[in-house]
Amino acid sequence: MIKNNDIGIQRLWCLLSICIITPIGFWFKYYRGVGDWWFNDYGAGVLYVVFWCLFFRLIFCRKKNALKISVWVLVVTCLLEVLQFWHAAFLEMIRAIYIGSLLIGTTFVWLDLPHYVLGAVIGFFLIKLLEKTGADHRRQL
Repeated sequence: MIKNNDIGIQRLWCLLSICIITPIGFWFKYYRGVGDWWFNDYGAGVLYVVFWCLFFRLIFCRKKNALKISVWVLVVTCLLEVLQFWHAAFLEMIRAIYIGSLLIGTTFVWLDLPHYVLGAVIGFFLIKLLEKTGADHRRQL
């Protein structure tokens, strides 16, 4: 278990990280310029996974669970990618809404999968960094 003061510091840093990554992810999605195909299609996917890793770290902050969070986010993200093969009416209704298309995607692209792995690895190391930040804060007190 992590001490309450550490949790507060970690949550603060986690929230700050989410507030930084979210606009960068949208910028990647709509960037126009050199390499825009990568930023739009894959870079945004990397940050999508990092976002969810940080989001669930924010919620489940009481335990040191970086690996568990990163793996679960990766598994669910990959399942959502595969789910894009299925064009059920209720999924098409969700995909027709802008935020729905951002959350569950519209078309399967196998090259998204290695980028999701990269996002999970980055998310894992960011969570570990947040855990270290809480421990460092405790040592300073």
